[in-house]
Amino acid sequence: MKYDLIDSKLFIKNRKNFASQMKPNSLAVFNSNDIYPISADSTMPFEQHRDIFYLSGVDQEESVLVLFPDCPNEDFKEVLFVRETNEHIAIWEGEKLTKEAAFKTSGIKTVLWLQDLEKTIAELSTYCDTFYINTNEHYRANVQTETREDRFTKWLLAKYPAHSVAKSNPILQRLRSVKDQIEIDLMQHACNITEKGFRRILPFVKPGVWEYEIEAELLHEFVRNRSKGFAYTPIIASGNNANVLHYIENNQECKAGDLILFDIAAEYANYKSDLSRTIPVSGKFTDRQKAVYNAVNHVKKEATKLLVPGTLWKAYHVEVGKIMTDQLLNLGLLDKADVQNEDPKWPAYKKYFMHGTSHHIGLDTHDYGLLHEPIKANMVFTVEPGIYIPDEGFGIRLEDDVVVQEKGEPFNLMGNIPIEAEEIEDLMNA
Repeated sequence: MKYDLIDSKLFIKNRKNFASQMKPNSLAVFNSNDIYPISADSTMPFEQHRDIFYLSGVDQEESVLVLFPDCPNEDFKEVLFVRETNEHIAIWEGEKLTKEAAFKTSGIKTVLWLQDLEKTIAELSTYCDTFYINTNEHYRANVQTETREDRFTKWLLAKYPAHSVAKSNPILQRLRSVKDQIEIDLMQHACNITEKGFRRILPFVKPGVWEYEIEAELLHEFVRNRSKGFAYTPIIASGNNANVLHYIENNQECKAGDLILFDIAAEYANYKSDLSRTIPVSGKFTDRQKAVYNAVNHVKKEATKLLVPGTLWKAYHVEVGKIMTDQLLNLGLLDKADVQNEDPKWPAYKKYFMHGTSHHIGLDTHDYGLLHEPIKANMVFTVEPGIYIPDEGFGIRLEDDVVVQEKGEPFNLMGNIPIEAEEIEDLMNA
């Protein structure tokens, strides 16, 4: 890993919180992700399953975490299984976790080699009544690949059909959605790296530069600051490309007079940031571009104020829709008749702002969070309104990451990243 070792008290606390929500005499299992093949002997870069990372800090393949709070054997209330390492593996693949390093990372005293997993489960199964299995129930999930977790669950349920089964995911959805201060600090670090990348490209952008050249500048800055790179596939969309919400080709020339919409951000220690900015290729907005820009910025500021404890997700988006509608009326993109005759299921403003305003962010860019439950303090959200006008050849999106506070407005983790139109122009022309 490029990142500094995270204090194990975070993972100790996370396990304690999870265990407190488990049924009596129950055992929960969490698996690492696979290393996924591409072709021949090529593989994709390893990305750890966020749940086992959240509970242990282990960032390595072929790892398994077992939690059994009511186990009669004190040594097996928490067990971490890791791949047995040796000199040959160290030479060919690099250093893997030793038992000592696994303890230092996770705070788990009982660390066993993975080859002992099945016999340990067999022993523990005689004491437990319920197995917690870990299924992906995120509201955006659309998974067609069988994961290591899936394979283990199939084996477990076939091997022990007499046990009851419970789900880990609802517990994790609630726990992971509310961030510990250590997590917020890690996300702030990711945002600070993102800031460095954004400031790097402001003087770099000129007419004639290509979108992929900007992508390369950003990646350079992220990696040199100990990030693995982009938190998600970057969007660098000049001109009308900005009106394709998930434009990722990044292969067009940036032309004088156009705008570039960025949706780019760095990760750090598996924690994500998520930034959107829109800048003028020539270093100066036209009057029309600036009017739309300022309208989007206004919506973002007002929407941010609504993210307070007790707010309900649906109500929040309804209120943001009203704020956006007023701005679109002021810009002449909507008229009163459009609003009066709108379909309540698809309001008039959706013609120009068709996506959601916010999502949870943390270990995943679209992080865990139960949308039917009220917002709580220390949840972290994006705020990302946009106005997209294909007929005028540009689209604008602005986005920051904010932490909900017990009282008052959210804290903006990206408050140090330039956003005001005049500041963007000044920095591009310095």
